Amino acid sequence: MNVFLQLQQLLPRHGLSRLLGRLAASESPFLSHAMIDTFSRVYGVRLDDAARRNPRDYRSFNDFFTRELASGARRFDGCGDELISPADGTLSQFGIIEKGQLIQAKGTAYACAELLGDDGLAALLDGGWFATIYLAPRDYHRVHLPFAGTLRRTREIPGELFSVNTTTEASVPRLFCCNERLVCEFDTPAGPMAVVLVGALIVASIETVWDGPVSPYREHRERRYDIPFARGAEIGRFLLGSTVILLLGPGTVSPTSLTLEQPVRVGSVLGQITHSPR
Repeated sequence: MNVFLQLQQLLPRHGLSRLLGRLAASESPFLSHAMIDTFSRVYGVRLDDAARRNPRDYRSFNDFFTRELASGARRFDGCGDELISPADGTLSQFGIIEKGQLIQAKGTAYACAELLGDDGLAALLDGGWFATIYLAPRDYHRVHLPFAGTLRRTREIPGELFSVNTTTEASVPRLFCCNERLVCEFDTPAGPMAVVLVGALIVASIETVWDGPVSPYREHRERRYDIPFARGAEIGRFLLGSTVILLLGPGTVSPTSLTLEQPVRVGSVLGQITHSPR
């Protein structure tokens, strides 16, 4: 077993994430500047497309990590039937939801129903298309809606906080079903769509634009909504990053020429919406 994975299993993952979350929220100039400078140097963070390009303009590390983009840094003015990436990151997996299973890594799969915490929604999406986008520490960490829709329901699912990377994807069975996550269910002109925000080690919080920071989740909780969102609208953010999984129903998406480990940005076209239900 990988040494880093063994270490994670020994660590108090939730306690460590909460501690680092409090440090990241500190508005002490000494602490926040030190964290921002060190993090930027280690991960090669660039602020070229940020609204605030001076690191000293951020009041805390969280403020820096969830930085907003400059106006026009991402474009959503293409065809309204295009499915766009909900996040900046790497396309770690994509494909068909086949017999209720999604690919996690080569030779490894997991159940759609377990990921979503809802057998009915999983049945509606079976045979459809999914994409998994990994957000690296240097990436922009706000999440946007890939196709216009109305938020109907969220499901808060407590769980572990294993780190998410190629090593854990290959080594931890059902990784995305083990980790804490927020399932967001939308009605769209093409049918149901789910956007899943997956927590990870040192992810201090998953925050949404409708509820603010509501994690860590201590119990399964379902909430209902009726909130319309335009394609490209911000829906949430990670206070330290992780993974977004996008799922749509059968016959809905004609994907573009995608490759594994392909870099994507918010607004990158993932495919064409090809089906509207009657």
